[in-house]
Amino acid sequence: MSNASSTPLNVTPSSLLLAVVAAVGMATIGVISRITGLNAESITFYRLGLGATFLLAYLVLTKRHAALNALPGRQVVISGVLLASFILFYVQAMNYTQMANAILMIYLAPIIAAVAAHSLYGERLTTEQIGLIGLALFGFAMMQEFRLNLDDHQDIIGMGYALAAMFAYSGFMLINRRLPSHLDSRVCAFWQLLVGALVILPFALWQPEGLTAAAWQWPWLLVAGFLPGFLALLCAVMAINRLPTALYGTLAYCEPVAVVIFGWSLFGETLLPLQLAGCALVLASGIMQAGMGGRRPTSLATTG
Repeated sequence: MSNASSTPLNVTPSSLLLAVVAAVGMATIGVISRITGLNAESITFYRLGLGATFLLAYLVLTKRHAALNALPGRQVVISGVLLASFILFYVQAMNYTQMANAILMIYLAPIIAAVAAHSLYGERLTTEQIGLIGLALFGFAMMQEFRLNLDDHQDIIGMGYALAAMFAYSGFMLINRRLPSHLDSRVCAFWQLLVGALVILPFALWQPEGLTAAAWQWPWLLVAGFLPGFLALLCAVMAINRLPTALYGTLAYCEPVAVVIFGWSLFGETLLPLQLAGCALVLASGIMQAGMGGRRPTSLATTG
């Protein structure tokens, strides 16, 4: 019996574009969070909850809402929990340690997922793919100021949360790669957003200010629900279903590149030559990985 994914791979320019749009869209949540100044739990809830609302409207308009009559399967629910867990642990990591430390740990997830898919799903990693993944990680490390104080208990706790976020993100990618082929990826994304919003809701309500927001913040919350919530997650789920895990994982590094560019262009954050070189390496590895993506990965499994 084959261990390969039940979802057929479909490496096309549109699939690659979906992955890039997902990565850049995910990166906008930092911009929105900085502008609104709301606590991370509230931003996360509105991102997922309003994202689910936008996706529900999309399903109704495209006449796909009939599929919602069937409750989501266990895999879809688990992926929604992993989505919320990833965001929550990521936020907690940044509360305890430097953002650069947390990001570098969390973005080991695409590599972990690619290696796991190599073993679990028979998506063979070629020497070239391993090299390009390593190149992307090296370029990403160049973009960060990685400083970790092992004598500081706060840093250790923060890196523990970052490690949990990394595993949650890896699991999210792997489970979405393995969803049954008969499931509509758009419907799956709706349930993931809804489950994630319900999971994060108690943490948002636990905050002193709860879910309150000023009138001027609501347009930004709607943008958070539409762009990184609805559009980015929908594109991510569709791309994960169509692309080999190694290829999607490499293209996911466009997100931290976009974060650096947003910080430079919108908030005047300085880009050092080393950071610019790191951005170039990440983009180059993504482009080369995409160029190799037209070749279907060789399955490690045999059908018996």
